[in-house]
Amino acid sequence: MSGHDVHQPTLYFDPHFSMAAAKILPGQYYVTARDMVIVTVLGSCVAACIRDPVQKVGGMNHFMLPDLHLGDLDTVSAPARYGSYAMELLINHVIKAGGQRDRLQAKVFGGGQVLAGFTVSNIGEQNAEFVESYLRKEGIEIIARDLLDIYPRKVYFFPSSGRVMVKRLKSAHNDTIIQREREYVSRLSKDKVSGDVDLF
Repeated sequence: MSGHDVHQPTLYFDPHFSMAAAKILPGQYYVTARDMVIVTVLGSCVAACIRDPVQKVGGMNHFMLPDLHLGDLDTVSAPARYGSYAMELLINHVIKAGGQRDRLQAKVFGGGQVLAGFTVSNIGEQNAEFVESYLRKEGIEIIARDLLDIYPRKVYFFPSSGRVMVKRLKSAHNDTIIQREREYVSRLSKDKVSGDVDLF
């Protein structure tokens, strides 16, 4: 991942947990085998935490299905292609880092109804349904979930132990989250999905 890549997360030292941390924004993902924490804040977006419990390697993504009118992209299934791409990137990188596909486990979060004014008003619900359906089809067990409702969430994922902490945020602090998600959605509707991703 190059320094100018939109998928590049922010790496820092988290004083609360006394460990290295990676903060991911909408459209980003991060995978590690190190003892560190991956952090994100979700509104309508969803995050999947994928982990191999034997190798203690895992990662998190943060994505949303684009809110598109029919005909905006090549096919009606374009939103699902975006979601599949985000999931395939994460799964492939967990496998590249030493994970074994048949051992992967998932924890999924987000899909809150925090954004108003989308063409598809239930975008959070669609994101939540997509991530569960995708993992079911791929045969990856979901061992924990915190989806839907009306509040944003801050998610801390510790790939080496598999532990996840979720903090529900008060709606008064939504502005930054909503602004980030709106910018991400407008970027999604302009970008085409990159080429297919091969699964190992």
